[in-house]
Amino acid sequence: MKFGQVPNPEEIDFTIPTDHVDTKRVLASSNAKDLKIYVGCAKWNSKDLKGFYPKGVKDELAYYASQFNCVELNATFYKRYWEKQYTAWREGVPDGFRYFPKFTQSITHFSRLKDVEEKVEEFMENVVFLREKLGGLFLQMHNNFGAKDFDRVQRFVDNWTYDVPLAMEFRKQEWYGDPEISAQLYHLLESNGITNILVDTAGRRDLMHMRLTTPRAFIRWVGANDPESDRERLDEWVERIAVWKEQGLEELDFFVHQNVEKESPLLSAYFIEKLNKKIGSNLIPPKTLV
Repeated sequence: MKFGQVPNPEEIDFTIPTDHVDTKRVLASSNAKDLKIYVGCAKWNSKDLKGFYPKGVKDELAYYASQFNCVELNATFYKRYWEKQYTAWREGVPDGFRYFPKFTQSITHFSRLKDVEEKVEEFMENVVFLREKLGGLFLQMHNNFGAKDFDRVQRFVDNWTYDVPLAMEFRKQEWYGDPEISAQLYHLLESNGITNILVDTAGRRDLMHMRLTTPRAFIRWVGANDPESDRERLDEWVERIAVWKEQGLEELDFFVHQNVEKESPLLSAYFIEKLNKKIGSNLIPPKTLV
């Protein structure tokens, strides 16, 4: 994952910004009694998660799901999968495990949300076979998708009629850097119950907008392959999540990436252990081989 990568991460200020003024208000509207916590990686295959699987493991999904309670499921971005595959994924993991599939690039990057109603229907008619193990869906727009096409976002949201949690990620700087544009975007997402994704990556600190639009935090955290600063960054997130929990956070969906996959399971275990200690959660950390 090269997005947001920098050659010298030790020179980056990784301090998490102060929460957006409206985040506390959004959390205050929640009636949450218990915080649901999902922590996982973007993928489960051994090619990307080197050093995670014990020797002899043949069913990588089953092993991954014995160690984590969710996966981001980026595979759905690159190709279309059918009912048979989604059913196999559903049946291949234990109760309580959740998938968070990414919308296909044909919708977000090729069509750029223009006239995508049929494509969305095709995507949904298969992904729903995850059934109770479908934790939510997320949509990530291209870096150059800007506010001039806000009407496409509006139409997509207006046509979203599925009873499935939805999160959206916008990467062009103007979505967060222009107050008028960001206010329009936040209003649209919040009024429609759509989660505004937070991206924490080294080279794009502008994506740390800290504006929650639902009482659900969907965080895509990208390590910089710098062991010291990566752990310090996770420590900061533990502190922020503890505050959000007190303010009414209902669900945390936290996905650990790295620019060069080396330590995602190890960093996930570190994060879970710290979070358990801080807020009294009881998520079981994944086993690692190092």
